[in-house]
Amino acid sequence: MYILCMGTFQEADRHFIDSVANLGYCNPFLTERVDLERAVLGREFQAGGPVWSASVSDPAATRPNVPPITRKVEAAIGRLQQCLADADDVSADELEGYAETVHYLLYHRYYPRFANPGKQHLYRDFLADWNRLCHVPGKRFEYTLPPDHLFACFRQIQRAFHAIYDRIIGNSMPAARLRASIWQSVFTHDMRRYHRTLYRKMGEFPTLITGPSGTGKELIARAIAGSRYVPFDPDRLEFLEPLAESFLPINLAALSPTLIESELFGHRRGAFTGAIVDRHGWLEACPEAGSVFLDELGEMEHAIQVKLLRVIETRCFSAVGDTAVRQFHGKLIAATNRDLPREIRAGRFREDLYYRLCADLIRTPSLAEQIADSPEVMHELLLHMTKRTVGDEAERCLPEVESWIRQNLPSDYAWPGNYRELEQCVRNVVIRRSYRPLEASGTAEDDLVTAFRNGTLTSEELLARYAAQVYQLTGSYEEAARRMGLDRRTVKAKVEAFLKSRAPSPRPEGFFQ
Repeated sequence: MYILCMGTFQEADRHFIDSVANLGYCNPFLTERVDLERAVLGREFQAGGPVWSASVSDPAATRPNVPPITRKVEAAIGRLQQCLADADDVSADELEGYAETVHYLLYHRYYPRFANPGKQHLYRDFLADWNRLCHVPGKRFEYTLPPDHLFACFRQIQRAFHAIYDRIIGNSMPAARLRASIWQSVFTHDMRRYHRTLYRKMGEFPTLITGPSGTGKELIARAIAGSRYVPFDPDRLEFLEPLAESFLPINLAALSPTLIESELFGHRRGAFTGAIVDRHGWLEACPEAGSVFLDELGEMEHAIQVKLLRVIETRCFSAVGDTAVRQFHGKLIAATNRDLPREIRAGRFREDLYYRLCADLIRTPSLAEQIADSPEVMHELLLHMTKRTVGDEAERCLPEVESWIRQNLPSDYAWPGNYRELEQCVRNVVIRRSYRPLEASGTAEDDLVTAFRNGTLTSEELLARYAAQVYQLTGSYEEAARRMGLDRRTVKAKVEAFLKSRAPSPRPEGFFQ
């Protein structure tokens, strides 16, 4: 039991309160959480790994120290509140530490019920608990969060945690750092400051996601977009903006410059051939809590880069064919697999736009980085992808997939297509019991030279083999298309045709062999 002394906390209680408060406001995906859990629980702490990641094999698994911490806070909070009420002299820091300990308790008490936040009695119950616990007779809190705002913050934390925890799979440190980086993109490194003021401002900060092709950049963008702050109206007992339709993606590589402008900024009737009616673009349609996602940012032409720069700087834009100024109220998220500093040096990307985008920068790790840090992550990823591919049959298919990879691919295979390639490997093995990696296709470079010299290639075969070679070198359909002077879809079709032509014919199998 903690020892109290004449109205002020003794060292043990101060340590307990500070640890719980800091635990409630820390980044849950950083290793500092482990130290804080140990500080709260002492001898009751259950040791585990430093990485908090979703377990594909046991979806119900949770961090073992969370329930005992919540029980410990629940048992102590009434006594701590009474201690403050009885004390003659209480510092502002002690009152604030107590309030943040209450915040921790309220969050975990209502966490299971946030799955249905629209229920009217949920906020009423929350408000009753807040009024009972966040007030100490005779004491004035210099700083406290209003209950409706605290309720909205708790709902945002829950959404953000699951958007990140459930989607970003892997128990390696690169994956853990990625989850922590996404959390900071939503809440910054100081959640207290975020809850006080920055929750109003984060939509003004664009986020730039970089990394190799096939590493889940859109997945990260969706996690950030689904984690925005949405105010709660205590009079109407509802959140002010629906979360549906809050993610507005544009794949820049799939559209012509004219269509990109139309999708992004909107257009007036007659602005260009085919513009037969006025159209609102995503920037205008995006709500305040919504996000516009620009995928393959490196494909954007200079003229559109200039217009986008103005949007970031002024939050204003005009539709194509119009001079009226409109406001962008949402958040901008962009992604690219290009090396933007190199693109800037080559004159293909504006330096001023890059510096407007890179205030919040997230880099996705390659699959090879994850495996190098934690080889066992491959089993979890394969299980996850097998479940997505075959559902309930995953447990039976997984040994076959793992066995095929172990027997047919080198142990240091780099997975140049990253998670996208791994998923396609799983599907190939499930369907054909084989997979033909692009790099395995070729010795293709030697074959191409030989066939070229012998004059045995048709024009279609030549283009398909060359497209595959450039794609193998760049790891990106967009970059291959740029180098070849072709449309991205054309390059993708040629590469897929080449891979199909190289795939081995399946050996007939059945009961009679």
